[in-house]
Amino acid sequence: MKRITDDLKSGQPLISDGAWGTLLQQRGLKSGECPELWCVERRDAVLDIAQSYIEAGADMIKTNSFGATRFKLEHYGLAGRVAELNEAAAAISREAAGPARHVIASIGPTGKMLLMGDVTEEELLDAFAEQARALERGGADACCVETMSALDEAVSAVRAARENTRLEVICTFTFEKTKHGDYRTMMGVSPAEMAEALLRAGADIIGANCGNGMGPMAEIAREIRRAAPATPILIHANAGAPVIANGIVTFPETPAEMARRALEVVRAGANIVGGCCGATPEHIRAIALAVRKRTESGVRCQV
Repeated sequence: MKRITDDLKSGQPLISDGAWGTLLQQRGLKSGECPELWCVERRDAVLDIAQSYIEAGADMIKTNSFGATRFKLEHYGLAGRVAELNEAAAAISREAAGPARHVIASIGPTGKMLLMGDVTEEELLDAFAEQARALERGGADACCVETMSALDEAVSAVRAARENTRLEVICTFTFEKTKHGDYRTMMGVSPAEMAEALLRAGADIIGANCGNGMGPMAEIAREIRRAAPATPILIHANAGAPVIANGIVTFPETPAEMARRALEVVRAGANIVGGCCGATPEHIRAIALAVRKRTESGVRCQV
């Protein structure tokens, strides 16, 4: 299969998928239940989510493997099933994607902090390598290390994938606007600092996900583009800022609103655009239609 970075050479922005957790919850995932276990116990439901994004027009889809390192799975007594669950997750998304679209396997944070002595660098590398190898065996052609906030953990994940697989490596951080008006992760990392560290570690594609709707993501994309002029950028935005009412979290941005703002993100320098929390296949369909229509009128990626 052609690499994502090769596809981007045409200048055509690519469309990624949306939220997985949101759709799993809609299909009955309960609080405290292991989402990744659904890859073997509720396979049809997971496949349905993957297929829904392909049908909506996504060029690439993630996998139901965000929390499938041994460190996260041990909370459910499933640390010994890392290989099984990750292979299953990748195989499901590969079945939905077929040979023509990309599978960007999801790798999330471990919940462990090197700074606090929770884990050693070697343990982190081993855990991420174990997950990445299983995702590659299952059929992924790239991995998406996502929702990161600490440079040391993200660099470990990128290195583990680079050194132990042939996967193309994407890495995205989650940024929040500070009282000073700039963007930082919860660990104080700026978009420029992220870009420098990830490129040095060998990431092929960098970017941001979660924490923001499409509007703020345009600002973040500009900062990343200034720091990395020649590197593809991926943005996975929430469907607006979350609203909590009666203990229920909703994301208010409509597909039309999200699609309009996705065009701003592409203009800001993003090469790949998709959704995170609250973004459904309807949002992705609207984004795909808007971006492709505007691209036909002359908008091209900067890389």
